[in-house]
Amino acid sequence: MLQTALHYSHQLLRDVVLPGDTVVDGTVGNGHDTLFLADLVGSQGHVYGFDIQGQAIDTSRQKLTEAGLASRTTLFHQGHETVAQVLNSEVIVKAAIFNLGYLPKSDKTIITRKETTLVALTSLLPKLAVGGRIIVVIYYGHEGGDTEKDGVMAFVKDIPQREYNVLSYQFINQQNNPPILIAIERKKTSQP
Repeated sequence: MLQTALHYSHQLLRDVVLPGDTVVDGTVGNGHDTLFLADLVGSQGHVYGFDIQGQAIDTSRQKLTEAGLASRTTLFHQGHETVAQVLNSEVIVKAAIFNLGYLPKSDKTIITRKETTLVALTSLLPKLAVGGRIIVVIYYGHEGGDTEKDGVMAFVKDIPQREYNVLSYQFINQQNNPPILIAIERKKTSQP
């Protein structure tokens, strides 16, 4: 059976993230991906999470504490565009995930934006480990969503194929703007 974008994003992460890895949750939201990643990286790995909404950070911190995984995470109440300022130049990231749009069950006017998302993606590409993946799930059925979707799609189409594979995954016969999953994978060797 075909998987939803959410389930497929977790499968794509599960395939590459190992205990001890460093990963990024670029949009902490309600903490589901942060919790999932904290479990994957084990006690020797680390998750760096970003969100502009204090509510998202607080909710996620509580879930991580209750699960006994808080020590594996560092959460930042700031935008994902600051990832390069947070991670020093030596840090290699095995995976990252972004869920673009707005925080479910929250203020729908607070959304991710093309400009900040592209800064974050540009910053993470050179930090990505060989074989590592950046997953971007684009929810765009809200005001401003199409602008971000179009910007991200244009950006990923221009990522050099010698260094990265880029996959787009979406159900095309569903109503109400089904999410688009983008997977960026750093190649093991440079290929034409």
